[in-house]
Amino acid sequence: MGTQRTILITGCSSGIGLDAAQTLKKDGWRVFASCRKEEDCRRLKSEGFESPLIDYAKGETIESGLKEVLDATGGTLDALFNNGAYGVGGAAEDVPTGLLREIFECNFFGWVDLTNRCIKIFRNQGNVGRVVQCSSILGNVVFPMRMAYSSTKFALEAYCDALRLELKDQPGIKIVSLNVGPIRTMIREKSVPHFDKWMKPLVPSSAFRSFYEKKFMPRLYGPYKKDPFELEPEAVTRKLKLALTCTRPRPRYAVTVPTHAFMFLKRVLPGYVLDWICLYGIGLWRPGKGFGLHP
Repeated sequence: MGTQRTILITGCSSGIGLDAAQTLKKDGWRVFASCRKEEDCRRLKSEGFESPLIDYAKGETIESGLKEVLDATGGTLDALFNNGAYGVGGAAEDVPTGLLREIFECNFFGWVDLTNRCIKIFRNQGNVGRVVQCSSILGNVVFPMRMAYSSTKFALEAYCDALRLELKDQPGIKIVSLNVGPIRTMIREKSVPHFDKWMKPLVPSSAFRSFYEKKFMPRLYGPYKKDPFELEPEAVTRKLKLALTCTRPRPRYAVTVPTHAFMFLKRVLPGYVLDWICLYGIGLWRPGKGFGLHP
């Protein structure tokens, strides 16, 4: 492997992926900053990045994008940072199976495809390499109205754990997940087309119509408001750098105060207490008012 470390990062059009790509490039990494849209790849190339096109929902781009990276490096790769994903909010009983198929294709199946390909590369280059997955607190704790996205992250956490266990005899290959909390990215804005396609037509007939109309949709469509404890993408990049450089990285790193808090609370609280905290946090329960949205 060459002296300059190489990393493939997905979802680099904005937010976490873009900050990671810019920071690691400044740190001396050879960064392959992939995007799912050709216009974003062209923009990054104009900024001096190598930017292969990779769309998790299109398997042929995973194959061609990784081939582009390997052709450029002579067949080697030091690290993969899976990051590109999207979210769609909605009550579990409302979510169509078609939505689940689409979001799993992008948020999980595509990640597995690309990761498995990179594991083979790591084995072929002497069992050395790192995979860092941009997971979420929603891969550890479920909040109401977040079932679809949370399911993909729970699946990702199971996949990471399985890989880590199966690679115990190859200590040079590390698998790490970053459990991200509230970070200022475009994930809310980018979820709008998916919500409009799958969920909005179902709102009038939903048992949660009042919550959608009075709480959920105003937040989704309304002007951006910073969430409590929300951090900038650089907070994720700091943990990414630790995961990439630490001799013995942890299986997972929490990012943001809510992530630390809920990962701890899940371990120590009775399930029903954590349930009420999650309901309160999203506004589906208030002391003295009970369950549901009340004026």
